[in-house]
Amino acid sequence: MIALKKYLPILLRIALAMLLLQTLRFKFTAHEDSVYIFTKIGLEPIGRIGIGILELIASILLLLNKGKLFGIILTIGLMCGAIFMHITILGIEVRNDGGVLFGMALLCLSLGLVLLWINKADLRALIKKLFNS
Repeated sequence: MIALKKYLPILLRIALAMLLLQTLRFKFTAHEDSVYIFTKIGLEPIGRIGIGILELIASILLLLNKGKLFGIILTIGLMCGAIFMHITILGIEVRNDGGVLFGMALLCLSLGLVLLWINKADLRALIKKLFNS
């Protein structure tokens, strides 16, 4: 049980980073589906590349022990944005994908929220540091 408590957060961070990283090839190579999505929301190409860079930064931070909290928070923000775009503009299913992209955003958001809960003491310390300075 102690090993699970110690290694589960690390495994979740690695899994989340891998999920974020695997989408970057579509954004950075201007895959037609990625271009379609960002054109539809009015952010092609700057948004596609910019969000790809932010996802890369989030992935790196998730893998660094000192940056994990910032990676978690950045990931949650990015996924909230992705889910909002699906709900308001794109729809759940994009180009007959069966809702896979929406599901991936929900999965990443869920993992981010679980990780935030696991690291709530670090979050409290950060908030205290920010507002007590």
